[in-house]
Amino acid sequence: MSQEESQNEGALTKSSSPGTRSSTSASMESAADPALTEDVALGLLKTRDLPSEAVEQINKNAAVMKSPKVRRALAAHPRTPRRIALRLIRELYTFDLMQFSLMPAPAADLKRVADELLVARLASITLGERISLARRSSALVAAALLLDKEAPVWQTALENPRLTEAAIARALQRPNATAAFVEAVCHHAKWSLRPEIRIALLRNEKTPLARALEFARRLSPPHLRDILHNSRLPGRTKAYLKKDLESRRQSGKASS
Repeated sequence: MSQEESQNEGALTKSSSPGTRSSTSASMESAADPALTEDVALGLLKTRDLPSEAVEQINKNAAVMKSPKVRRALAAHPRTPRRIALRLIRELYTFDLMQFSLMPAPAADLKRVADELLVARLASITLGERISLARRSSALVAAALLLDKEAPVWQTALENPRLTEAAIARALQRPNATAAFVEAVCHHAKWSLRPEIRIALLRNEKTPLARALEFARRLSPPHLRDILHNSRLPGRTKAYLKKDLESRRQSGKASS
């Protein structure tokens, strides 16, 4: 027998060893036990290679499936069939959905489903719940909350550590972005320094003239002209920025 054949035979023997079989059997027995408890179910679901049959048995246990923690863990488990995972996600409460979307284990597409369900629920949940979500949720949910009508919500969302520059730039392009939100971004210690956000502000009709002038002076003349061409800034503001640009150009000629 070759060395490779010997190694393969050894691996097969190990994978089907009595210890492995007994461990799998024990998991199956525990999962199928009608008296299964929340703690035991959660312990089983921490095992990533838990047999699919055991996952199905836990799902069939009506008593243990009353636990939000078990439902969340089962939805996140890699051996849970997609049809079951999707059903469980749709049944999760608001903050269970948020926690699910932040877990490292679930597939990216399932996290996306959870986030989209949360966004769809935003109009029907309380102010306090929206503020909590703004503080702790994923980037996608925090981005949606930037356009909330209540200032405490979008103010909190601006401080969410998962929020991205691109998400704020997109929010600034939306027609329902409020003047208060735009001005807050203009003066934000972190976001007002980001080039992509400054460009978005120079395209927003609600950006105050003083801030627009400050941001414009940080750009090269060709870049600024290109931005102003598609900007929604008021005509008077654009005219002022163009006049300032021409003044800087003339000053540059004189100094040279």
